[in-house]
This record gives sequence, C-alpha cells and structure tokens, in this order.
Amino acid sequence: MSELRDPAHRVSPRARTMWLATTALQAALATVAALVVATIWLTAPWTWIVPATVAALGALAVAVVPQWRYRVHRWEATASAVYTQRGWWTRERRIAPMSRVQTVDFEQGVLDRVLGLASITVTTASAAGPLRIDGLEAPTALRLSEELTARAQLIEGDAT
Repeated sequence: MSELRDPAHRVSPRARTMWLATTALQAALATVAALVVATIWLTAPWTWIVPATVAALGALAVAVVPQWRYRVHRWEATASAVYTQRGWWTRERRIAPMSRVQTVDFEQGVLDRVLGLASITVTTASAAGPLRIDGLEAPTALRLSEELTARAQLIEGDAT
C-alpha cells in the first residue's frame, strides 16, 4: 500500500494576495466592531485594551494566514480522481473518484476577477459535501472544469 501524499499542484501565488485582502478586511471589520463596543458600552479606561488586542490579533492574522494557506492548499486531477488539500487551522485532504462527480462549477468573485483567479467546486455523491479549489489561475480553473466535466461524462452510471 502506498503512502498518502500531498496533491501535486499548488494554487496560484496570487491567491496569497486574495487571502491577504480578505483577511485584512475581516481584521479591519473586527477592529471597528471592537472600537464601537468599547466606545458605546464600556466606560473604564482599560476598555481600550479590547480593540487594541483585536487589532493586534488581526495584524498577526494578516501576516500569517495568507502564507500558511498558500503552503497548505493543493490540488490534483487524474483520470480516476480529484484530490484537494486545504485549511489553515485544520488540514482537510479529500479524494473524489471520478465515478462520484456530479457537477463541476467555475466561480469568480470580484476580487478573483481583479487578480485573474477563479475557484472550482466539484459536487459529488458524498455526505461530506463538495470539494473546493480556491485560488486557481482563471485559465487553469476553466480548463480544469472542462476536463473534469468531460471525464465525469465518460463514466457510466449516475454518480451515486
């Protein structure tokens, strides 16, 4: 029996920019919320520790999350299966046999379009839910969605 290995391909290096922007936005919103709470409901002088702590944790997340996610997120598609690995708090590795693929979706949000990125969602006949590959170069994602769709159509049956 062979050892389970990481999927072969990394996502686009530009995915780090996408994750940086989304993490920075989340950190900024959390900091503003903490400031509002401190201003409206908390009156003691030490209450500014809460928004300062939230801002510091947000800055740490902005520095760490994009790099960490880029190191972990991987994907691979073979004639027989789709492999994904993702996460940053926890690592999730999924394998979907082509015989279980039901749909393949291509998605591009606004930030994705600006950065030339896209995501693929592979829906399978599985209770674990769909496989998702974020941060692909848009042409790679489009080609992959077309290839996976064609491969899935070659398999007899209804993917259940």
